[in-house]
Amino acid sequence: MGKWKKTRKYATMKRRLILRDERLKEKDRLKPKKKEKKDPSALKEREVPQHPSCLFFQYNAQLGPPYHILVDTSFINFSIKAKLDLVQSMIDCLYAKCVPCITDCVMAEIEKLGQKY
Repeated sequence: MGKWKKTRKYATMKRRLILRDERLKEKDRLKPKKKEKKDPSALKEREVPQHPSCLFFQYNAQLGPPYHILVDTSFINFSIKAKLDLVQSMIDCLYAKCVPCITDCVMAEIEKLGQKY
């Protein structure tokens, strides 16, 4: 008996009309969507948001040297493994005066690594 009820519910679900069914009147029927053909030679247009000019180096003097660089543990580990001087490598990379900034949590992490660091 339980199996019959499940089957009957399924069958009633199948009997519902779809909006594209031919048995519906023309005014009630859902109209099929027409696809527009796109011209492959046409230029694609898109909107790009305008950024404020103060974000660029030539307009903002605050982004210039001396650069304050936030240093993390992996940066220090790499410089030790590659046998590079930290400040001198920053200056060579950016061609400007650099001030390394190290946070307390990075210092604590380096102290846990041992005497070598």
